[in-house]
Amino acid sequence: MKTKTLIELVTLSSSLYVLARDTHVLDKFGEWSEDKVKDVNEIASESILDKDGNELELIDKIKRKADQVKVELEAKIEDVVSKVYKKINIAHLDDIKALQDKLEKADATIALLEARLNKLEAKS
Repeated sequence: MKTKTLIELVTLSSSLYVLARDTHVLDKFGEWSEDKVKDVNEIASESILDKDGNELELIDKIKRKADQVKVELEAKIEDVVSKVYKKINIAHLDDIKALQDKLEKADATIALLEARLNKLEAKS
């Protein structure tokens, strides 16, 4: 009987923990939603003029903002990817091509030296 009660208490406490955690997550989502609503309201209240001097509609403002975010996101992604490549020391394609060229030149030089060596051995 004591084991059953202990298991029930553990189950109840873990369920309460999960509920509290889920409530915390929902609160965070609520805060984020409120922040995003403020951002959208700021975008809507901005006065942005087009080429003709007319104020843009809300959807055009949102499109413009999305384009700005896209550019910023691409720049951040590019920065992060370059940092990752530097951290794991991945050679760039240009470096690989340069090394291949050097290898081909070295092979040609070795072949030339072997030919000279064979000629000298033949004379001896």
